[in-house]
Amino acid sequence: MTEVAFHFGAPDRLAYTCRLLRKGTATGARLQVRASAATLRALDAALWALGPTDFISHCDASAPDSVRVRSSVLLVDADAAVQPDFPVMVNLAADVPSGFEQFKRVIEIVSTDEQERSLARLRWKHYTERGYTITRHDLKNRADS
Repeated sequence: MTEVAFHFGAPDRLAYTCRLLRKGTATGARLQVRASAATLRALDAALWALGPTDFISHCDASAPDSVRVRSSVLLVDADAAVQPDFPVMVNLAADVPSGFEQFKRVIEIVSTDEQERSLARLRWKHYTERGYTITRHDLKNRADS
């Protein structure tokens, strides 16, 4: 069964996502990030702005297969089909990804914005109604969030 985790209270959602992706790829994981087109553009810029020793190979879902196989992170528009060849999904979109159960793990990153928190509660409810146990990470009291 897919592992579902919510990371609540990220004061800077993109910065936290970059750190999470850096940690995940350091373990050899391949992750895909699902978000709106605007969020993906901002995340792409943030990933390119990381220091040279923190570089994370990434591409968008339309990249040729030769680029995708060399990338640790795939950026997927929320309106596009998910890509199960990247087994960990980081969801920055407002809704539950269709086909999320194909993934080994789904990570939901939620900022401190009240509207975003309300949408996250609906996603939480969706997962729990389907029998998924959710791991909760409260970032409010963490120095590295």
